Amino acid sequence: MVDPVVLVTGAASGIGEAVVRLFAERGHRVVAVDVDKAGLDVLAGLDGVATLAGDVAEEATNLRAVALAEERFGRLDAAVLNAGIAGAGPLESAGSIERFDRLFAVNVRGVALGIRAAVPAVRAAGGGAIVATSSVSGLRGDPGTWAYNATKAAVINLVRGAAIDYAAEGIRVNAIAPGGTVTALTAGQVADPEFSAFITRRIPAQRWADAREQAEVVWFLASPAASYVTGVTVPVDGGLSANGGILLPPPAR
Repeated sequence: MVDPVVLVTGAASGIGEAVVRLFAERGHRVVAVDVDKAGLDVLAGLDGVATLAGDVAEEATNLRAVALAEERFGRLDAAVLNAGIAGAGPLESAGSIERFDRLFAVNVRGVALGIRAAVPAVRAAGGGAIVATSSVSGLRGDPGTWAYNATKAAVINLVRGAAIDYAAEGIRVNAIAPGGTVTALTAGQVADPEFSAFITRRIPAQRWADAREQAEVVWFLASPAASYVTGVTVPVDGGLSANGGILLPPPAR
């Protein structure tokens, strides 16, 4: 049996790193892509993992990643388009549109380019799966993060549209929408006792997620177990998006 091959962007830390480690543990060959070469060097020691440093907002990076999968492992069965950056600031502040352009380039253009690059290889492998990372911030608004909200909402509808276009070819396209997750991106928030408690109290599960919990849902969406699932975004948020926000959920007992 041929080992399945998956491409993972934003692979050097957080959810992306958890995805790489989980898929590698379960017998996949992995192409790990990130701008953080030092972070990739840690993953390069894992069995069956090839790394590529590059910016997903550039088409060449996405094409090189797919080519690396085919050259090194002979095929591509799935792509996890996880790379993303955060950003905040008032809409009317200096540089706000420039920050938005960069957010859009990585968070949305990077996903579109990733789908475009991966589809021919996944098609050649007989079909497979593409999973993007959106956010609960794409399902609802957050103060001060209008640009991030907009990009993550765009990912959700990009996934819907691509899923419709490729479903008949056996290529499934889905997304996860993580809630508060312990990663390098949120380390400062988690370490702040007051802020962390404020956030936790608003999550029905009353805790932050571990990155591995996000990776497990990615695993499901990329696996044959989700063979009839396409065009959906799965909130992995401990019930956060289920709460209307007017009342606090019951506290932990």
